[in-house]
Amino acid sequence: MMRGKHIVIGVTGGIAAYKAVYLVRQLQEAGAEVRVTMTEAATRFVAGNTFAALTRHDVPVHIFPDNPTGISTNWTQHIHWGEWADLMVIAPCTANSLAKIVHGFSDSMLTTTVLAARCPVLICPTMDGEMYRAPSTRYNLNKAEELGYHLLTPDHGYLASGMEGVGRLPDTDVIIDRMIQILEVAPSRRVSGEKVTPTLREVLTGKKMLVTCGPTREYLDPVRFLSNPSTGKMGMAMAAAAAAHGAEVTLLHSDSVSTTALSPSIRKLAFTTTEDLFRQVKTHAGCDIIIMTAAVSDFRPVQTHSQKVKKAEADLNVVLERTPDILKWLGEHRKNGQVLIGFAMETRDLLKQAREKRIRKGADWIVANDLAADGSGFAFDTNQVVLVGAHSEVHFEGTKYDVSRNVLHHIFAPQPPL
Repeated sequence: MMRGKHIVIGVTGGIAAYKAVYLVRQLQEAGAEVRVTMTEAATRFVAGNTFAALTRHDVPVHIFPDNPTGISTNWTQHIHWGEWADLMVIAPCTANSLAKIVHGFSDSMLTTTVLAARCPVLICPTMDGEMYRAPSTRYNLNKAEELGYHLLTPDHGYLASGMEGVGRLPDTDVIIDRMIQILEVAPSRRVSGEKVTPTLREVLTGKKMLVTCGPTREYLDPVRFLSNPSTGKMGMAMAAAAAAHGAEVTLLHSDSVSTTALSPSIRKLAFTTTEDLFRQVKTHAGCDIIIMTAAVSDFRPVQTHSQKVKKAEADLNVVLERTPDILKWLGEHRKNGQVLIGFAMETRDLLKQAREKRIRKGADWIVANDLAADGSGFAFDTNQVVLVGAHSEVHFEGTKYDVSRNVLHHIFAPQPPL
């Protein structure tokens, strides 16, 4: 997977900077062409000449270097590298550099190259455990995901402070595995004549997208209802990933789901029951892309009581009826060119159920996940899914944001063969 790939490694000023030497060498052995940029602080841990010798390329540190020895004097190099790279990896990434990247600083060749990059960027945060848990760092990590950066969770272990905790840079094998996952779904940025493969942002910019998330509630009386454990996390991740890549997103969310962490650019409308959701979906049925992530109740009580049913009053028999099939309605009323994506939570025969559902509902894609899979399903921040289409079935796993972004990449900006 690495053969022929163009990789830019950004090294920032942490004790783990020495591991970047091994990362560069391992990538080269796998067939990748590697270039390195460093922050000034990183040069206090590893000399730039070390990377220059390994890569046979200059190692830029400053945008306007006073001493060009060992580094580039080309002040537009960040633009060229941003076009050249298939993937940029910041390893290690200190808390300081993370903050600068998230807030758009361009005070070094490294941060400027991140801004200019037209490829995916993988950030490997590495710092002491207390710094990693600090509110400002958590904010920056969440913001980085919202902005579309990939994140690799640091390892737990012995830290430079002498304490044990989370914050270690993972082994190079782990970093490369994550790089391969990203490259498998990221579009190539190689220039061929006058044509450049479009990025996900270029495809989604200006597209109107409807995303639904969270559970519906079907009330028996004012205090009791039928529902499910959905938290809406997957749908919110999908909305955030789409918005971060230029889509104009409307999110229909359960009124039990808090959306305060989402970007203000996402339009948010609440629903309670399946009928509420159906009514709002019909209003937005003309969107270019519809992603039905909501966990919609299949049944509702035939009779709804206006007052609380008391236990002492009588035995209660509840008769249920089917709720409207919103995804099927969308499949039957879709406009030309519309992309329709459904979700399926299953407990058995995952692929069989997903394939049949895609055809039965008239959807282009079904994102299927197995409730029994580790780290998958309701309430988790991670997920394992199979994206089922007419001609392909692809497995993704990771944080729900990463899974969402990878699903969008595969559907709208797939990587062409080399």
